[in-house]
Amino acid sequence: MKLDVRGKSAYVYTAGHAIDPALPTVVFIHGGEQDHSAWALHSRYFAYHRCNVLAPDLPGHGRTPGPVHGSIEALADWIASLLDAAGIEQAAVVGHSMGSLIALELAARQPSRVTKLVLLGTSAPMPVAEPLLIAAEANDPAAFDMINAWSYSGRAQIGGNTVPGMWMLGMNRRLMERQAPGVLYADFKACNDYVHGIEAASCVRCPALVIVGSRDQMTPPRATHELIKRLQHAQTVVLEGAGHALMAEQPDAVLDALGKFL
Repeated sequence: MKLDVRGKSAYVYTAGHAIDPALPTVVFIHGGEQDHSAWALHSRYFAYHRCNVLAPDLPGHGRTPGPVHGSIEALADWIASLLDAAGIEQAAVVGHSMGSLIALELAARQPSRVTKLVLLGTSAPMPVAEPLLIAAEANDPAAFDMINAWSYSGRAQIGGNTVPGMWMLGMNRRLMERQAPGVLYADFKACNDYVHGIEAASCVRCPALVIVGSRDQMTPPRATHELIKRLQHAQTVVLEGAGHALMAEQPDAVLDALGKFL
């Protein structure tokens, strides 16, 4: 589905369902250098269980034209505009990595609109290693190698996909390569520059769920402790053995956690 958001076209995956304002809505926000397809299993499940699903390609990503928005705050405001364009007053919001910061900021800025908040692969702050930022700014393919090395657990590096024949690292690299030059750097700089996540967490009023990968090297579990403490109504699920790419490595476990919470 395409929606007019602030006078520009935006692609939103809805699993082929029309939006019904009478149904509950779940918004899925992807991470840096990704698009809506990161949520393929999870968005389809909720769409076929009597929910509206909005899984957008953020500006400059996937099928949504640019320019890329250069800050977490600007992206949170864009998601609010997306809800307006869809005619949705309230929604549960789910975000992964950069998407988790966008979801967190949205819940802090517009507490009356976010009914539940789910953060996957999150931390606050979310610093990005300098070599990765440098490679991303130069559009150096080495950035993709670093992301794959740090995003997936050791088990995922040698296979073990729940869908036989699918290669997680290869799929992720192709997904990253599909994005326009400059998108990766803009995304990572936005994460690196977002410094008031803890303050935002203190402003969240809705129930929250934080899903953590025990082997996450990008946003390690220890980096979530303060964030979880500041969320007033937080639950935590730790997926043992999972890295940062939670939805790819343990899709069923992520879906189970989402189903129970939402």
